[in-house]
Amino acid sequence: MPHNILMPALSPTMTEGKLSKWLKKEGDKVKAGQVIAEIETDKATMEVEAVDEGTLGKILVPAGTEGVKVNALIAVLLEEGESVSDIKITASTPHPNLLPQGEKEQVRASKLPLPSAGEGRGEGGKRLLASPLAKRLAKEKGIDLSRVQGSGPHGRVVKADLSNVIPSPQPSPGGRGGSGGIDAKVLADAYQMPYTAIPNSMVRKVIARRLLESKQTVPHYYLTIHCDIDKLMQVRKEVNEGAQGYKLSVNDFIIKAAAMAQVKVPAANVAWTEDAVLQYSRADISVAVATPNGLITPIIKDAASKSLKDISIEMKDLAARAKDGKLKPQEFQGGTMSVSNLGMFGVAEFTAIINPPQCCILAVGAGEQRAVVKNGQLGVATMMTATASFDHRAVDGAVGAEYLAAFKKLIEETPVALLL
Repeated sequence: MPHNILMPALSPTMTEGKLSKWLKKEGDKVKAGQVIAEIETDKATMEVEAVDEGTLGKILVPAGTEGVKVNALIAVLLEEGESVSDIKITASTPHPNLLPQGEKEQVRASKLPLPSAGEGRGEGGKRLLASPLAKRLAKEKGIDLSRVQGSGPHGRVVKADLSNVIPSPQPSPGGRGGSGGIDAKVLADAYQMPYTAIPNSMVRKVIARRLLESKQTVPHYYLTIHCDIDKLMQVRKEVNEGAQGYKLSVNDFIIKAAAMAQVKVPAANVAWTEDAVLQYSRADISVAVATPNGLITPIIKDAASKSLKDISIEMKDLAARAKDGKLKPQEFQGGTMSVSNLGMFGVAEFTAIINPPQCCILAVGAGEQRAVVKNGQLGVATMMTATASFDHRAVDGAVGAEYLAAFKKLIEETPVALLL
């Protein structure tokens, strides 16, 4: 009998995804374990393997469809001897996100109440007369029809009446429009500001939602330290001169120091829940990596126990696969804290937004020569600024300060210890 192919849950938090590409077409033979499609989730693009063998009889969700729910029927696999006529789909009309664009609009339109032609209500329930085209254009441009003098029969507003009307910018739902909650598209269209609309990927949408939730719900506080990294740079140089097959970066030292500081200050290695503060027994460091689709944070697990060489090799592999969208969920979901380093871009210092449910993110700037006072004497040192963002619900200010002090000591005084 035909086998249903359902939208898989590729991570514990996935509820829907984008079916970005079919790698098999209808009529193709499929073997168990073969990759048949690519799914774009909230973090990466991942491959879907067939669990049975047969012929791909019917594709029900076309490539490029967004918002496909987990366990939704996306295709049907036929066994040997079966034909397309054996496929019987008895489900009710699919969700609009499972239909091609044209059918999607028809389904949505069929569920809308039909207004009386050209009529509506303005402020105070005042009856408005406007052509359907004028109403549609007014909605797109954010124009209040009650403020427009109509030139049609009985004062009816027509398209020509809108040509010289400048709309009043309207707040977009949930402040999604950007600056001040004003819809950027409405403003750009109203004032003829040239732009190119770049569709938001699933990753970009999730990043936007999570960052907004973090800033709105997590009580951030920030602590900043300045680290002298001259000794670290010298140790790094000496190691790299004798290294074979790898080169240590400053970021490798930072990852190891961040993890060891968490082990030394376990009260900072925590996560907040309503019932309890979870104190982790190891340090898994999420490292921010910029990709074409947005930021992703692959994890160096148990980083405190790994050598700098292992961290360096593992980080290069994770970063490369992150940029290609090939990470597995367990490689980027979790982590006990995050490190974000913008030093390679010349950024001196910055603050970062916590990635819940983590309670700390360390924002690291560039190492640069600065005038410093040592033992009462003015001198020059290579300084690096690091700012930690903490969740005040789980990490008190004194604990945050203790953590940064431990991190600073590892970076400045004992960089050789990081090699062990």
